[in-house]
Amino acid sequence: HFISSVSKTSKQFLVLSFSSFHLQSENERNYHIFYQLCASAQRSEFKHLQLASAGEFNYTNMGRNTTIEGVNDCADMKETQKTFSLLGLKEDFQMEVFKILSAILHLGNVQISPIGDEKSCVNVDDKHLNIFCELLGVESDKIAQWLCHRKIITTSETVVKPMTKLQAINARDALAKKIYSHLFDFIVEQINKALQFSGKQHSFIGVLDIYGFETFDLNSFEQFCINYANEKLQQQFNLHVFKLEQEEYMKENIPWTLIDFYDNQPVIDLIEAKMGILELLDEECLLPQGTDENWLQKLYNNFMNKNPLFEKPRMSNTSFIIQHFADKVEYKNEGFLEKNRDTVYEVLIDILRNSKFRLFANFFQDGPVPLSPFNSAIKVKSAKTVIVSPNKQFRATVGSKFRSSLYLLMETLNATTPHYVRCIKPNDQKFAFEFDSKRVVQQLRACGVLETIRISSQSYPSRYGVIPLQRLMFSSL
Repeated sequence: HFISSVSKTSKQFLVLSFSSFHLQSENERNYHIFYQLCASAQRSEFKHLQLASAGEFNYTNMGRNTTIEGVNDCADMKETQKTFSLLGLKEDFQMEVFKILSAILHLGNVQISPIGDEKSCVNVDDKHLNIFCELLGVESDKIAQWLCHRKIITTSETVVKPMTKLQAINARDALAKKIYSHLFDFIVEQINKALQFSGKQHSFIGVLDIYGFETFDLNSFEQFCINYANEKLQQQFNLHVFKLEQEEYMKENIPWTLIDFYDNQPVIDLIEAKMGILELLDEECLLPQGTDENWLQKLYNNFMNKNPLFEKPRMSNTSFIIQHFADKVEYKNEGFLEKNRDTVYEVLIDILRNSKFRLFANFFQDGPVPLSPFNSAIKVKSAKTVIVSPNKQFRATVGSKFRSSLYLLMETLNATTPHYVRCIKPNDQKFAFEFDSKRVVQQLRACGVLETIRISSQSYPSRYGVIPLQRLMFSSL
């Protein structure tokens, strides 16, 4: 007899985890921790963070719904603190984490004003700018300047170029995501180290929790990447549930009528193949004069009337349509290039690197973060935060990093025995005890659940492994 037990646990996350950080659809919220902090703003230990209600911050109010019925964000904040303490994270470290999170909220409220069509500016007296800089120990005049300008270094000269309001807003949001990403990396690494096991790992049980297929009134780069991930996961689901199941019956010469299922390889090719949508996007991002409009025109030239899964809307020259496995989705081209670049310019990184806030400054160094925030009772080594050098001329785009991340994920999934849990929304209004049958059937159809039921109903319901089958045979003798 062998007794198995869980010896350790660890967390990993996909590249896109933070790509929709600053965008919420109607009635959707951002990460819970932001609402917990805002709800706790009046607690004495949090007053120096200068927070307000969640409705007053851009990053928490984009969905126009800052509360959830039955959820007490203030009480949940106390639970979050208890959980941190349980993992060995000391209270002073926790407060540093909350300080960084609060600074992110203030950064999202920094007002960027246009100066004509080609320039923008930030007022150095902006309230939220000054709170952001005070919390993180950086100089407000430098942040104000470099949120609206970029430095271009050539072999012969250095040029400072102003940014448009949209470019500056994208730069601000990219900076917020960068800060959140580094903070999240650091916390996850500390948690993994607290739960680590020095023995040899023989096997593992993995749980993949991933966003579902998305389609809204306005769909952009975030929805495009999310739906691309769902195409890859649906293909893996098709392989294990449909293709391998039917091949097993044919291999054993069991009478079987083949059941057709939707093969979504063509739409995956449209997105990720050579000269596909992602490659054309990366190509346009490398061009100094690359624009969303030029990229979209290349899509029209390459795929319109040539690929049945790609369409141009009749009444729009700024969008494109992809026929996904679940539904047709219309994507707006505006912002694709900036979001794919996700550029935080080197000069801003240098400002953060020179912060007076030690823990925060260490996020942007090219070396280990000194001192673990854990209590001495838990023996862990100090974490190393790996930062890609900002001096590299060609940074990996979000699309290319996400594609690589998906490749590794699929490689892992294909080497395991997967089991699936399909989460279905009973209604879109988040009402309790309300079942929208039309919406539910739509999701069941899109997820391939109905086809799965068809195959299961026509196949043998029980499968015995070798040992249980031997027991069954001997018990019948």
